[in-house]
Amino acid sequence: MKDIEKLSLKEKIGQKFIIGFDENLNVLEKIEETIKNYKIGGVLIYKKNYKNYDELINLINNIRRINKKYSQVPIIISIDQEGGRVNRIPNDFLNMPSSYNLAKTGGMELVAEAAEITGDILKNLGINMDFAPVLDIKRFQEKHVIGDRAYSDDIEMVSKCGIEFIKKLKEKGIIAVMKHFPGHGATKIDSHFILPIIFKRLGELEKNDMKPFKEAMVYGTDAMLIGHLVIPRVTKLYPASMSKKVINYIRQELNFNGIIITDDMRMKSVRLLYGKDRAVKRAFKVGNDLIMVKYSKDDRVFKKIEKAVVRKKISEEKLDESVKKILDLKSKYNVNDDLKIEKMDVEKYNEKILRIKNLCID
Repeated sequence: MKDIEKLSLKEKIGQKFIIGFDENLNVLEKIEETIKNYKIGGVLIYKKNYKNYDELINLINNIRRINKKYSQVPIIISIDQEGGRVNRIPNDFLNMPSSYNLAKTGGMELVAEAAEITGDILKNLGINMDFAPVLDIKRFQEKHVIGDRAYSDDIEMVSKCGIEFIKKLKEKGIIAVMKHFPGHGATKIDSHFILPIIFKRLGELEKNDMKPFKEAMVYGTDAMLIGHLVIPRVTKLYPASMSKKVINYIRQELNFNGIIITDDMRMKSVRLLYGKDRAVKRAFKVGNDLIMVKYSKDDRVFKKIEKAVVRKKISEEKLDESVKKILDLKSKYNVNDDLKIEKMDVEKYNEKILRIKNLCID
């Protein structure tokens, strides 16, 4: 792993981005172009990026090959793999039941078993970061944006199950990213389309929605995703993902020293209200460690951020602190570009998943 002193300003800025490529056509060309130009810290794999298991293995092996060619720092390969409605791995694998179904059927023991299988599959696919578990509280029906993605309507059960998931992924060398802080279960609105507003005080959120996150922090979780959730009494007109006050609160009051990651900065709700470049630049400036954003051929935002650092409108000292955390995390989880992925015994895993699915049938 390269020392931060050996990275240029452009390379340091690039390390703070995880880019998702929302297509299949020529996706590898676009990934190569982005890695070559910006030396990004990670990529986010969508199901639309590949057609089958063989294509996914080929894609991941090629991403590592390309990154090794152009970048000094190994690349994070991430995915949204929760099970249930949010399933990004190949259809060759049976889909794991939803978090709610697992917890309702077998409590934290079944959640742990499912997490171990999931972690093993991700490891053997060459993926080293999973945007899971969901630590939101279930307050609404299954089809709600969170719904059955949450473990329970019981706060303690959410905490226990979430920590079991994180623990099992950690054992497999996968970075678990708890989400969506400070708690998407506090609102009915889907932040992909409209910015949800939470009319609660911090103290009330601390006792309820934040509790699973706080307990996972104590356990030793390494990464957390902040949602596009507006808390008017705290964040004013901005969502938590773009609020310096929220970032400072997480660092200073909750004593979380791990990686803070934004939700996708090109979600329609954010893009329309703030403009994509302005939103990304602000998320960068307020202290998020990793910025998640979908691919765009337009590179103005990288140039704007670089110019802002040169002009001291964004602190290079803070940038260095953040990049050092990213490099340390990559080192801790042995993220490397030399790993070549070979095919695994899919049926072996499907037998294990089928047993769990049969248990979860109502």
